[in-house]
Amino acid sequence: MKDRNPQTYGGGRYVLDTVKGADLGGDDGRLVVDLNFAYNPSCAYDPAWACPLAPPGNTLAAEVPVGELVSSAH
Repeated sequence: MKDRNPQTYGGGRYVLDTVKGADLGGDDGRLVVDLNFAYNPSCAYDPAWACPLAPPGNTLAAEVPVGELVSSAH
């Protein structure tokens, strides 16, 4: 997920759809994604790590103003 807020890591955050115990949807076919489980990829903390970039179809067009800020110490 790409966060347009310049206070967060530019590569976006990751979210998994297989979190144990999460409500992943109902009988209507919709998928519920809990953004409380979004996390920064390892490359947000150390430039020695390479992170894959999500293809354009796997991003959100809307800003998601939640989550922790990236520390300038990283």
